[in-house]
Amino acid sequence: MDTVLTTLHQTLTSCAKLIVAGDYATSEQSIAELVKTLNAISESLIAEEPQYSQELAVEILTQIHQYVATPALGQEIIDALAFELPKAVARFACVSDRCLEVAEGVVDLFVERCSPREMLSILLEAISSLSHPFMLPDCFIPLLTGLTKVIVLIQRRLYEQVKHAVPIILNVFTTLCLKSDDEDTDYEKLFNRTTGIASSIRTISVKLVGRQGQQETERFALVSHGMASDKLRCRLVVLRLSDFLPHCDLSYIGLVTGCEVDMISKLVIGDDSEVGVDCFSQVKLGAALAVIWGFGDGEIAFAAKADMTSVLMELKGNWTRRWEAVGMLKYLFSYANMPWGLKWDGISFIACIMDGIVSNTNNEFVDYSLHMPTMYTSLQVVTMVIMHTPETELRKKAFITFKKMLADIPTPWRFDVLMALIKNSNSPSMIGILIDCVREEMRLELVKRNASVDTLPNREVSQSTSFWNPSVLQLVEMVLKPPEGGPPSLPVDSDAVNLSPLYAYQLLATPPHHDPYTCLPF
Repeated sequence: MDTVLTTLHQTLTSCAKLIVAGDYATSEQSIAELVKTLNAISESLIAEEPQYSQELAVEILTQIHQYVATPALGQEIIDALAFELPKAVARFACVSDRCLEVAEGVVDLFVERCSPREMLSILLEAISSLSHPFMLPDCFIPLLTGLTKVIVLIQRRLYEQVKHAVPIILNVFTTLCLKSDDEDTDYEKLFNRTTGIASSIRTISVKLVGRQGQQETERFALVSHGMASDKLRCRLVVLRLSDFLPHCDLSYIGLVTGCEVDMISKLVIGDDSEVGVDCFSQVKLGAALAVIWGFGDGEIAFAAKADMTSVLMELKGNWTRRWEAVGMLKYLFSYANMPWGLKWDGISFIACIMDGIVSNTNNEFVDYSLHMPTMYTSLQVVTMVIMHTPETELRKKAFITFKKMLADIPTPWRFDVLMALIKNSNSPSMIGILIDCVREEMRLELVKRNASVDTLPNREVSQSTSFWNPSVLQLVEMVLKPPEGGPPSLPVDSDAVNLSPLYAYQLLATPPHHDPYTCLPF
């Protein structure tokens, strides 16, 4: 241990002398050798190799801290060391809690003694260049803490600086969350540090509200699956994030319908589509989650200054906005790593806005054909919940909600959506369920027409009725007689080839003067 510490002190002293003498090339080489030595030690500690100890790591960081804190140390020496040491000491932060504490202190010293704009670039480079085996939350915490403090010190071109910083931070978070271990408790500290960065941005400039809003919604997504193993800890971070939404001029209705998300994206990203794809890939998921968290937790909605009752009533009374909200929630259901508890809340939210729908004259002017992609993809992801959830109650709830969503689609488009779902499904079980939905629609239409027998001579079934047309027969034939020829593959397709297509065929084949309803076992 003594040898390592003595070599460290000698190297630091030698670097200082070379810089003062103007021998910058040699000093850079000396600093590079120092960093190489430090990296070797940190790598061995991560690998738990016996030649180095945690006590040595603390002593190394403490000596660096004392050296950088020396008042007589010239600025040119501080600047030279700042380019390399913050990243090197951050790699020690995951060795122990004490190492994390001292590493934060070292980075703080460089922030205090160096140019804020230079330190911003240095810290961002260090954050983006950390790699395996140091892609751990604790290794990033000293650097993020430094960013929190350096941002408030920048005086000029702040927007450009933060616009450059946020994508780097979010991309690192995305990578970390994808690699997260459900038992790892370090992510709470990581997200707390990023909340500090957001606080710094809010403190210094209201002009950055658009970028901050984009960052907040992205972090709702990252928090929700980055700490999925502990809902209580995740909730505490979400509660703090929700407090930022009013300061970003973000409302629940604007988030859940996506209109404010699109507005911010246009304002912040502009023509820089590459930044949008790389950095804000989960911003719509985050926007939906921000609302779903508030829907399931009144305290979180209160922190966001949101009136959830008003949000729900507005969606119940406006078809377009209702389906915009459903379209945003598809990001929640399609995300494989999202906890089932949040998907349950998402299903409950849709069921809630589909119940007690308020009639609204604005619906008369809706061009439903423009919403066909949203209707199709939203129903499709709900079928995925039905098929893949391990919980029976959620499966039942999702199917009931699926039928409510279908009922909210006008009949002509409902038929087209069901046809598309059936043709594009790879699950025989789901195909059987969907065909049964078609058959039920046919039955209900027939019941309505039987009830109106006085106005329909000879009880003829009009071909203009959406579920009574040749396409239904084609659908039945597609299941009973596959396009590639031959009979259906049994037992693989046994769920699809159930009684539903046969009943649908019977309805179509019954002559108009007969009453097919009396023939069906309903």
